[in-house]
Amino acid sequence: MPATTFTPRALLLDMDGTLVNSDAVVERCWRRWAEEHGLDPAEVLRVAHGRQGHTTMAVLLPDRPTEVNLAENRQMLATEKADTDGVVPVPGAPAFLAALAGLPHALVTSADAPLARVRMAAAGLPLPPVLVTAESVGAGKPDPEGFLKGAAALGFAPADCLAFEDSEAGIAAAHAAGVPVIGVGPRAAAHHPTAHAPTLESLAITRGPAPTFTVTLA
Repeated sequence: MPATTFTPRALLLDMDGTLVNSDAVVERCWRRWAEEHGLDPAEVLRVAHGRQGHTTMAVLLPDRPTEVNLAENRQMLATEKADTDGVVPVPGAPAFLAALAGLPHALVTSADAPLARVRMAAAGLPLPPVLVTAESVGAGKPDPEGFLKGAAALGFAPADCLAFEDSEAGIAAAHAAGVPVIGVGPRAAAHHPTAHAPTLESLAITRGPAPTFTVTLA
């Protein structure tokens, strides 16, 4: 199969599942929450990946007041910040981020800023120069707001960016923003990304005359 090449002007990077493997923490927290509310943990986890916590709760318990979801989400975030057991970089993430040094890129995550900092540090990964976190948006993924704000913060049109995502909600958000998206890892393959990378190790960053660069998926 021939290589797929993109020539973006900036990159928009999801965190959990894309750069950081936090599945162990996510599964512990959301399985506990599912059991407390009499829900199927597998269904809860299917919905939870890629979304802000209170959005997940609203999908699963649509009749609950918003303020209850927000309060439980604050508790969930506190638990997640305190639990970094098993948080590691996804395969290829350290080299991938090292290759982006000096290139325009942003983190666009459903985590809040403190959790993003905790998880990136636990995985030993450098923070991108621009962060778009839960506090930055009025609507989380699958709403496109985060990717639109990330592109704007870097100074580029959405179509000139390239997103990296692993979840259904994240891929849908990128498509809605008009941003081509590479789906990373096995979870992404079923959700119709523009292209699919089994891991970040499948990708190569090649710098051309500044400020151009290419992303090649072997």
